[in-house]
Amino acid sequence: MLNKSLILSLLVLFAMAPAANAEVKLIAVGSLDGKIGDRSTETSAPLENGVPGNLLGGLGSGLAYAGNNTFIGIPDRGPNAVAYNSAVSDTASYINRFQTIKLKLVPSNGSSTLPFTLTPRLIDTTLLFSKEPLYYGNGAGLNLPNGAPLPNGAPALNTKNKNYFTGRSDNFDPTQISTYSNNARFDPEGVRVSNSGEQIFISDEYGPYVYQFNRNTGKRIKVFNLPSKFAISNLSPVSDTEINGNTSGRVANKGMEGLAITPDGKTLFGILQSPLLQDGGTSGAYTRIVKIDIETGATQEYVYQLDNIGTAAKPKYPTVSEILAISDRQFLVDERDGKGLGDGSKAAFKKIYHIDLTNAQEVSNITGESNLVGKAVSKSLFLDVVLALTQYGIKEEDIPAKLEGLAFGKDVKINGVVKHTLFIANDNDFLGTLAADTNHSTSVDNPNKFFVFAVDSTDLPGFVPQKIKGEDEDSRGDD
Repeated sequence: MLNKSLILSLLVLFAMAPAANAEVKLIAVGSLDGKIGDRSTETSAPLENGVPGNLLGGLGSGLAYAGNNTFIGIPDRGPNAVAYNSAVSDTASYINRFQTIKLKLVPSNGSSTLPFTLTPRLIDTTLLFSKEPLYYGNGAGLNLPNGAPLPNGAPALNTKNKNYFTGRSDNFDPTQISTYSNNARFDPEGVRVSNSGEQIFISDEYGPYVYQFNRNTGKRIKVFNLPSKFAISNLSPVSDTEINGNTSGRVANKGMEGLAITPDGKTLFGILQSPLLQDGGTSGAYTRIVKIDIETGATQEYVYQLDNIGTAAKPKYPTVSEILAISDRQFLVDERDGKGLGDGSKAAFKKIYHIDLTNAQEVSNITGESNLVGKAVSKSLFLDVVLALTQYGIKEEDIPAKLEGLAFGKDVKINGVVKHTLFIANDNDFLGTLAADTNHSTSVDNPNKFFVFAVDSTDLPGFVPQKIKGEDEDSRGDD
């Protein structure tokens, strides 16, 4: 027979556990045309690979709420799915940017099988730059498909006080470690808006970096230096060479993938897409979460355990795409496979987990996969995205392979009950955005997509919405 103290302990544990997710429901789906250019017309000239430099693609690599139905979307390093030169991993001098978009939910009133309609609108495009000079590659010894020399990596748009960040993989100083802040190469993956509404925080895979930008101008105003354990010392424009040439640091193209900001606006939480090389790399089960104090830059680290989606004899792990704050200690984490629309396969594993750092162990001084066992933060399933979408008739092969952006939006009312909203966006790798006559790739109908879920308050205990200065007082309430 259970004693009273044990019963009390069990009741406390049950009270702390997230409620069942019966009320996380799909309420809207929207698309934003990727065959058009964005609002940065000055970058429309063709890139080295012949693709227009302002295609509206990939903007779901990261998604952030900015108040009043406004969101910030970021494309990553550009349209490198077009093969043209493997010596630079097919990357081009695409100028990094963020897109300001409107995502307003409108009751469908029976015009759709879903309770709301969503028609995304592009509002503005902001290019990212540094006032200080940046290091660009010189293209030496490399050629374009037509045999002409590959130009250097500095964008033609550069001026004395505007040195633009780009996605080209050779834009780095080979004498420095990868977190050198004056490298021009930048691969944005996570984005959040400050509570003042005036700054943008962006995490990246190349460094990995975490930068702060002025939202109005796109100027970099602060660098958050990550511990040296995250950097690699042998840099290369070719991903496989970077991986094989290093034994510690981030895995090539799998750096700081996700970014969260706490509701009080004082702390960032970044998460690596895959474990550090010294923690097992892509064969490891434990990736790292980095806590960053925005005022001081001080960091702490926690460990997150990936699901095993293989077998005990041959483990296989998904990657992490995003982290989103519920409160200052609770978060949602997006784990996914690379299967689905854009990959020519069927989506299988795309799950969002709830984690709590309340009793998490700090692991800054712990290295190696075996030493991280038993130290991971607690996690529980919050939403099986594939299951949720297929329940509404969306086929596995039509679910985007790269569902990477997560953001909470404004609350809505459904049958008189207030629900929180969770927006999920995809990175379409600029696939399907090329006109049929470019002859650069096979046309794939893989637009910029937004899936919106309604979440009952019981499924987000302790939820604290981030308040952006200047937003309507009822911005997170009934619209």
